[in-house]
Amino acid sequence: MLHIVACIKQVPDTKVIKMNPKTNTMDRSSAPAILNPYDAHAVEEAVRLKKRYGGTVSVLTMGPPPAVKAIKKCIELGADEGYMITDRAFAGADTLATSYALTKALNKIAKIRPIDLIICGKMTIDGDTGQVGPGIARRLDIPPLTGVKKVVEINKEQGYAVVHRKLEDGYEVVQSTLPCLFAVEKEINEVSFAPLPNMIKAARYQPHIWSVNDLEDVVRKQLGLKGSPTIVAKVWAPPKPEGGKLLEGSPEEQVKQIVSIVLEKKELFQGKGGVQ
Repeated sequence: MLHIVACIKQVPDTKVIKMNPKTNTMDRSSAPAILNPYDAHAVEEAVRLKKRYGGTVSVLTMGPPPAVKAIKKCIELGADEGYMITDRAFAGADTLATSYALTKALNKIAKIRPIDLIICGKMTIDGDTGQVGPGIARRLDIPPLTGVKKVVEINKEQGYAVVHRKLEDGYEVVQSTLPCLFAVEKEINEVSFAPLPNMIKAARYQPHIWSVNDLEDVVRKQLGLKGSPTIVAKVWAPPKPEGGKLLEGSPEEQVKQIVSIVLEKKELFQGKGGVQ
């Protein structure tokens, strides 16, 4: 029976988030909080592996108290248990401090039930670094398998996992010892709709909530802002894309319009000293 832990995060919906022009930071209050989309696929894959091999799926997150909603969403998707570490000591953490805190929580979970597999999303949409998963694996001294697009086999008895890792021109087949960590791509699965029993369970579910004092052997200077060497000098919103042009007529006429636009852009570029 497998014990799979999915590490998740509640993030602002970057499709509607705004930037504060005075502080050059994201105005998180301007956007609704959602379960990180990559993490939804991680939880979905964990649940599918549970159904395939048997076992338990736990989810773990670090965040403020409202992040409980993200755990409840994972319960809707089929997770069995949820754990959250929340404390002012974690505030301002970069990927280094985040991976440290999550590792301490994973060590505590492992004492409750040994962990066979950790699954993370490829990255979070509010950070786009993809560093937390490999950081956790490094601290736990287990193999990190990034870019996982398909899980071929998990064999707990013989202690190995086989996956397909995404490459630019295809994929590679990799076999790893267990326990290990997967950082999964979105194309690994389609996130299922939550069935009504899961939704009812999620509404009533109360996750395990730990503060920094509940974790063992914590070096506080490695937490939060103090443990974060990353410095963000400036943040700005990307420029809005220029409006497109609607093509009209038959496919042949549309092709002619495209060619005309390309030639026009080429002449403009060359006129500014561009390379031919």
